[in-house]
Amino acid sequence: MTGTDTTSETASAPATHRYQADVRQILDLVTHSLYSDREIFLRELVSNASDALDRARFEGLKDQGLRPASPPEGQEPGIRVTVDEAARTVVIEDDGVGLTAAEAEKNLGTIAHSGTKAFRKALQEQKEHAGEKASEAHAADGLIGQFGVGFYSAFMVADRVVVESLSARPDQAAILWESEGGDGYTLTSGERTARGTRVTLHMRDDAEEFLDADRLREIVRKHSDFVPWPVRVGEERANQEQALWRRDPAEVTAEDYKGLYRHLGGDWQEPLAWLHARVEGNLSFDTVLFVPASRPWTMDRLDFKPALKLYQKRVKVLDSAEQLLPRYLRWVTGVVDSADVELNMSREILQQTPALKVIKKQLTKRVLERLKELTEQDREGYAKFWDQLGHILKEGIHEIAMDAGASADKDRLVPLLRFKTTTSHKATDVVERWRSLAQVKEAMGEGQDAIWYLADVDKERIGHSPLLEAFKKRGWEVLLLDDPVDEWVTMNLSEFDGVPLKSVAHGELPEAEEKGEEADPIAKAAKEQAAPLASFMEALLGESVAGVRLSSRLVDSPSVLVNQEGAMSANLERILRSANQEVPTSKRVLEINPEHPMVKTLARLNQEGKTGLEPFARLLLDHAAIAEGRLDDAEGFAKRLQALMEKAAGAL
Repeated sequence: MTGTDTTSETASAPATHRYQADVRQILDLVTHSLYSDREIFLRELVSNASDALDRARFEGLKDQGLRPASPPEGQEPGIRVTVDEAARTVVIEDDGVGLTAAEAEKNLGTIAHSGTKAFRKALQEQKEHAGEKASEAHAADGLIGQFGVGFYSAFMVADRVVVESLSARPDQAAILWESEGGDGYTLTSGERTARGTRVTLHMRDDAEEFLDADRLREIVRKHSDFVPWPVRVGEERANQEQALWRRDPAEVTAEDYKGLYRHLGGDWQEPLAWLHARVEGNLSFDTVLFVPASRPWTMDRLDFKPALKLYQKRVKVLDSAEQLLPRYLRWVTGVVDSADVELNMSREILQQTPALKVIKKQLTKRVLERLKELTEQDREGYAKFWDQLGHILKEGIHEIAMDAGASADKDRLVPLLRFKTTTSHKATDVVERWRSLAQVKEAMGEGQDAIWYLADVDKERIGHSPLLEAFKKRGWEVLLLDDPVDEWVTMNLSEFDGVPLKSVAHGELPEAEEKGEEADPIAKAAKEQAAPLASFMEALLGESVAGVRLSSRLVDSPSVLVNQEGAMSANLERILRSANQEVPTSKRVLEINPEHPMVKTLARLNQEGKTGLEPFARLLLDHAAIAEGRLDDAEGFAKRLQALMEKAAGAL
């Protein structure tokens, strides 16, 4: 425990102090409602003990006359947790600065008053007026307590709490503080002879689980693993010696990082990469973040939460600080340690503050920059990462578009995007399978003035779509977008490096792209003959389609359905319907191939005034629907197909 009073006094006769009414109400809140998990009591008491040790070290730099620490023989100053099952007690003891009687009354008798907070305020004033040494600043930065209520979490598990303390100041006497968490507490002279504080918890009947040394070690490792002082539970040290993220990166080995990764996320695989940063200034934090080599298995769980842990002064306060990174980076594992983030009183919920936004911005920038380095230094590793997690990273294009303050991240994210294309999707080598927009732009063919893409969630069908035929004939590479999120990517990514992105399934191809075909007199004649057929079919199918026109997309197929320019795509309609959203059906444009034998025959018969062409004209619509994986009128299609077969059989 910590305090600031230096006045000499002795708490001789037992004195009973009554809590004020509002304090009793707050104590009841702390005991029964503030914390979501009762095991937090040990985190709070260990944090207080760590503060007291930091105080003793800091004050010892200025005052050589303080009582020295006297830990058990063979041990260094630290924190000791012991269990007595027979007596039903848990003891947390430290070799820290201790408490005077006035400090005990002030800091243990008044909820929401924190000696640590007062000390930090006084230290800050000292810095502003007199300056300080770097070592003193570092010591002050190691103080944890901010709210003054953590000590009272002891009453979640104990029905009686006893505090024995001896101040490090040699002119102060030992004190004994005791409370049952009801109306008040008693304060009297104590008998402790060693500097520091001993907190004894007389455990409640329903707190049996905490009378187990192994359970307490587990709690220490979970919440206080990187406290800068030894935390012993029984005879065994329960915490690690040093927080890796507080060390100089030059002194940390690859094995150290891999060990921390396994410790934090429970992933048996090695991480693909990591970044280690210390940011100092008006806002300071330390961080180590990891890029997984593959999709974390926990992401498949319904209760998945990002494994990004938040520490304050090396004490873990949040297991999943998901507000520190955008959703599209939720696969990141790691640690952020900062005194500048603000939590609610229970230290379990992040407060939305400017500091939080700055940290989030900094972390996002560093993760995206680290991924950029991977694309250059480890192409195979990045390609394998993209294979499993790229669909999540792509969510960032839409997410950034919704956040006006994150526009700079789009410039960092777009170069990281990878796509399968008509020329790469069959590649067995993972590096060759995924293409960047820069690679696709560089490979643009003669006369190509856009990067073309096709979006279709059917991964098997997408590479064989009739919509691609003319592009394949011209040798133009087309992006194959088979993730549902790709629809939102294209909505918010209209161009790359000055080149527009266009869908092969929308609108008409520009006239300039048809110039080569128009030079062919046979093709020109076929178009002239098929033009009346298109008009005939448009009148016939008017209720089913937005129009019928001759296609410059098709080479081998007779017909295809395309989206009207600016309309919602059929692929997006299917995605939204699969999510149980009501979406009005948009009429599509039917394009027919004037050089296909079936279309040529129908065009000739129509030109000759033949009747009975309706079933065959509708078959062209059926074919286009089947090519994109649907058939709205199966019964009608069967009849039309039967009629065509009968005609063919008769001709034979």
